Amino acid sequence: MRRYTVATVMGWGPCYNLAEVKELFGRRRSATLVDMLSSAKLDDSDAIWCAFRAMGARQRRLFGCDCAESVVHLTTDPRVAKCIAVARLYADGLATDEELRAAYAAAYAAADAAYDAAYDAAYAPSAAHAAASAAHAAASAAHAAASAAPSAAHAASYADHAADAADAAATYDAERETQRHALLALALAGEIQ
Repeated sequence: MRRYTVATVMGWGPCYNLAEVKELFGRRRSATLVDMLSSAKLDDSDAIWCAFRAMGARQRRLFGCDCAESVVHLTTDPRVAKCIAVARLYADGLATDEELRAAYAAAYAAADAAYDAAYDAAYAPSAAHAAASAAHAAASAAHAAASAAPSAAHAASYADHAADAADAAATYDAERETQRHALLALALAGEIQ
């Protein structure tokens, strides 16, 4: 299994300074991705950040698609699922830049439409607003997958529109934890190193 050093992590440009990265490594001279994803010293966001630096572009895009698919059920707009499918094809070289841009634009339009519906329903019962915002969250997740955002958790962050701040924070945290565990499973299986 590939091992990473303090110098490697510093080369990735973390928000931590050198002393903090050394503290995370403790007495170890190097760590595997499994070590990083399992570390209690790293919060979910930082562990995912490390995993994304170790992954290739194809792996990041496909993981983003997996995350988007976990919330696609929140919308019935077919543009969202199509965007995820095109992003998967693009990751394997089976879709062109133009096809990806078109799917991205369609998913973005779906997100805008869902947001507009949520805004229009703002004075309606909160359930209607939450449903429209949930659709926006799923469309935004597809948008994040298509753009291969550095953090696949964009899907969860868009849930802010679907619930009040406390619920959204809990949803975001739960999604980050789920993503960290999924990445750890991939690392343990040797699919990412």
